[in-house]
Amino acid sequence: MSTQTMTDMAAPLAVLRVLAVDFPTLPAADVAVSTIYPELLTVSFHDDFAAFETWRAALGISPETVEYGEQSSGRTRVLSVRADYAGAQVRLVGYSTHPDHAGGAV
Repeated sequence: MSTQTMTDMAAPLAVLRVLAVDFPTLPAADVAVSTIYPELLTVSFHDDFAAFETWRAALGISPETVEYGEQSSGRTRVLSVRADYAGAQVRLVGYSTHPDHAGGAV
């Protein structure tokens, strides 16, 4: 296995910088860049589909490309989409408690 450097993750880190400068009022989110997928910036939202939608719209990602799923025996709803943006892959993921399970953990 070869040793990776920060250069290997340059594209998603540059996109994160662009987003911070160009969209300073976007809702805060969890962000991740990993050596496992060094070309990918993951932006996650917990219990906030509205923030997910705000980011999706700002990045110009078509709503038709968003995928919906459920996990944890249907207690958690999940929205996800992956798109190219400013030279890198960006993945948005939103999690929300299903209304039928509002007392459960996400």
